[in-house]
Amino acid sequence: MTEEHIPEILALAEAVTQKPDWKQALDSVMAVVRSVFLFDNLALYILESGSSELTEIAYARAVGRGQSAGADVAWGAEIANRVIAQKEMVVQIPADSSPNDDRLTKPFLLGLPLRTYEGLIGAVVFVRFGGPEYTPAQIQRAQYIATQFSALFVRKKLTEEITALQNARRLLEMQEDFIATISHELRTPLGFIKGYTTTLLRKDTKWDEETRREFLQIIDEEADHLNELIENVLESARLQSNTLPMHFQPVRLDALIRDTMIRSQARYKDLQVRLDFSVAPTITADSVRLSQVLENLFSNANKYAPGAPVTVYLMQIKDFYRIRFVDAGPGIPSEYLPNLFQRFYRVPGQAGAGSGLGLFICKQIIEAHGGKIAVESTLGKGTAFVIDLPITGPKLGG
Repeated sequence: MTEEHIPEILALAEAVTQKPDWKQALDSVMAVVRSVFLFDNLALYILESGSSELTEIAYARAVGRGQSAGADVAWGAEIANRVIAQKEMVVQIPADSSPNDDRLTKPFLLGLPLRTYEGLIGAVVFVRFGGPEYTPAQIQRAQYIATQFSALFVRKKLTEEITALQNARRLLEMQEDFIATISHELRTPLGFIKGYTTTLLRKDTKWDEETRREFLQIIDEEADHLNELIENVLESARLQSNTLPMHFQPVRLDALIRDTMIRSQARYKDLQVRLDFSVAPTITADSVRLSQVLENLFSNANKYAPGAPVTVYLMQIKDFYRIRFVDAGPGIPSEYLPNLFQRFYRVPGQAGAGSGLGLFICKQIIEAHGGKIAVESTLGKGTAFVIDLPITGPKLGG
């Protein structure tokens, strides 16, 4: 290349480096390449990692007369394999050519290896239908273009490695947070159980029956809390890994809500609930898991909005059924709402003990049904949980 080629060299370098995404950069490179090098089709082939076998075409562009040509001719797969096998440039021109021949049957092929610091990574194939032949100067230009394609694939690999490292780091941070949180959560009920048990076993103190019963009741409650926490942790892990079985079957959604309400009112004597149903649909769902979601919402209403009336609405909105669970409690500050469904999240300063797993599990269960759950809240007016379940049911086997 000579001094007159400096602008196109700079244009290619800018196309490679100045786009945030390697695919966008590849499109930019292609635009520059087409303006400085004549071709009808171009295909990039990449080797399988650690092998000499080509994958499918990593990138292809038909810009000229080859847009309607057959695949084998149009994309030069045979030439690409020869480039890989010989580890060098391959030029193939038609054995004979006549001005009257169909140009698409006379491809002029130029295959070049793509190399990086790790060695051969693939091949680029240029196709000209009906010529002209590749001149030495054009081949030199194509070789430079091939180095830019190689640089892009190096960038792609580095981007993927950086992303993998960032994901690994986030996972490690999540694991560390999980260990710290679960250690604290387990220590609290264990501390109560250990403390009251040790107190009851003291030989230098005699406890009256009422005090002993009070201590034993605390131990029993904390043991239940500990068991619930462990169950929630295991269940949330199974939900995240998609190993918690779901048993989908036809379910009357209105009856499910009503039955769950009755059970919850038997447990929470002060719970006031009003049902407002405009539909009585049968859906495909796991009735046990869906009841678990509703029970959690009733439990939260009793815990965080004690004495406040609750209204449960059931309606159809376009192609899904909506459950709107509304309490008239104190509400939740808006800055806490985005975190409400995160694992172990608890609203700061909120009365009542909880593991911070209930709403996380609710979200996982609803999503396993192909639905969505969201929350709305206004301080001093109350909180509404909105569950949307698709009319067609969950997509099974996807």
